[in-house]
Amino acid sequence: MTAKKKSHRYIVEAVIFLVLVVALFGGLGSVMGGENLTRTLMNTAHDLLLNTVFWLMGVCVIAGALSKMLSEFGVVELMEKLLRPFMKPLFNLPGVAALGAVMTFLSDNPAIIALSKDRKFASNFKKYQLVSLTNFGTAFGMGLIVIITMATYGGLKAALIGLFGAICGSIISTRLMQRFTLKSFPDMDAPAMGELVEEEVEVEKTKKDGVMLRLLNSMLDGGKSGVELGLAIIPGVLIITTFVFLITNGPGPNGYDGGIGQGVPILPWLAGKIHWLFEWLFGFKDMKLIAFPITSLGAVGAALGLVPSYSAAGIMDGNAIAVCTAIGMCWSGYLSTHTAMLDSLGYRKCIGKAIGAHTIAGLCAGIIAHFSWLLVALL
Repeated sequence: MTAKKKSHRYIVEAVIFLVLVVALFGGLGSVMGGENLTRTLMNTAHDLLLNTVFWLMGVCVIAGALSKMLSEFGVVELMEKLLRPFMKPLFNLPGVAALGAVMTFLSDNPAIIALSKDRKFASNFKKYQLVSLTNFGTAFGMGLIVIITMATYGGLKAALIGLFGAICGSIISTRLMQRFTLKSFPDMDAPAMGELVEEEVEVEKTKKDGVMLRLLNSMLDGGKSGVELGLAIIPGVLIITTFVFLITNGPGPNGYDGGIGQGVPILPWLAGKIHWLFEWLFGFKDMKLIAFPITSLGAVGAALGLVPSYSAAGIMDGNAIAVCTAIGMCWSGYLSTHTAMLDSLGYRKCIGKAIGAHTIAGLCAGIIAHFSWLLVALL
């Protein structure tokens, strides 16, 4: 591409971007008032930081400490051994992949990449199975935090039904990814790694620290990782959630006055045009709930920031919790992670297939959770 063509492309992109930004915020400002729009942006972001992000950070710290203790005292390894028999028939993956599900469930999507890059771990997979780990691991990302958060607002039963939906979504996503990959790249039906050179395995040193010291260290180290995760979700919660509020909520009791969480209900209006579809597939009674799965596309941490407002509005019933848990866990911000994850593995050519498979799977996870909730309600 010549320098002139590049310059022309950049000019076109800049113009299109400016037109879209001016049209969006100009339209919002024309309804809310420019000053009110600016005040609402600042007030909403500030309120989310104080009352949502720090609450989520608290959840992350507790969950991080718990996950570190589970790892320190061998519970993770035990869970991996218990899950192994289900891996091949359900996911068409070797048993060691269960460790990836446990790790991402206790932390976040990218945890699967650390495993995938380990030669000993990757030697158990074929190439098409290795790339499908991005879909497999993503469906469990931040699972513990999502379930704890949802259970806090609506009971453990609904959250566990959502977990079941997410597991079903993971199966669908992983299998579809493998099918799409093999169909387009038959050569990937080959070992991911060549023969490993046998190396002398160093025996792990016996842990000499006492139980209480190990418990204390694991809690503190896990809590620190929870703080890091809590800090990492701040941009997503503040930026994405504030924007979602702007196109989801309406005016306050006194009209538009720059108050927290005000906006123009564009998204519910659009969803209302096909409300029958969302009601039948997900059981959503209030179209504001559509903002949760849409936000989960980019960051499930940001989507969790919507839950307090849903609960305060009285629209977060058991079915909504089950469906949002399923979709939130399954999608888990995959649009912002799949590209980087596959790129780090060296399989950029599979990015489109991974995203396509996971889009289908997340919708299926929500549908399965909805009808599972209805079934359980009948029992």
